[in-house]
Amino acid sequence: MTEIDKGSIDYKSEVLRKLIHLFSLSIPVIYYFVTKELALSILVPLTLFSLFLDFGRYYIPALKNFFNKTFGFMMREHERDEVKKNLSGATYVLISATVGVIIFPKIFFITAFSVLILSDIAAALVGRKYGRHKFLAKSLEGTLAFFITGCIVVLLTPKINYDPAEYFIGFFAVAVGAIAENISYGWADDNFMIPLSVGFTLWLLYYLFLPDFNLVLANVPL
Repeated sequence: MTEIDKGSIDYKSEVLRKLIHLFSLSIPVIYYFVTKELALSILVPLTLFSLFLDFGRYYIPALKNFFNKTFGFMMREHERDEVKKNLSGATYVLISATVGVIIFPKIFFITAFSVLILSDIAAALVGRKYGRHKFLAKSLEGTLAFFITGCIVVLLTPKINYDPAEYFIGFFAVAVGAIAENISYGWADDNFMIPLSVGFTLWLLYYLFLPDFNLVLANVPL
């Protein structure tokens, strides 16, 4: 979310929202050390509970009051839409985490989801404060912040063989994620679009350019 979003919360609330968002980085960190089955046994109930709360706040007055009093100042306009009944960003984070763990090899998920958390924070804070030049649906400054932060994530996250090609593939996947974050504004939630776009791009490019790599190794800590 950047400065061009007319429904944006104020910058101080944006910073607080992103600090809370940062706690989601615990998902890929913990998943690195546990099995897929254990990760899903935690994520699935959390996601279902979050869905219940998110939909429930539109129909249960007590839940609505609780959300408004506790989180209202951090919720965007579209997240409070009584007609469309949109989900909150937090619920989309849990949905994308659950779907990502199910479909992606472990290190692809760790990279993609870490990019979601850290690069999305950078894009939002830089774009809101310093965004001056329009690029696609958002700002050039925010998109560049996303890309640069994502490249740092690629340098730090695990690889299969630590081949140089893996890093270039990662950088390209981050570029795809940066575009997805930008153009998803207004029609899709970037908390869902970013990890899926990065994860599928990694998968495709490994298949095309590193076909001899054993992706089974991508599912275990290295």
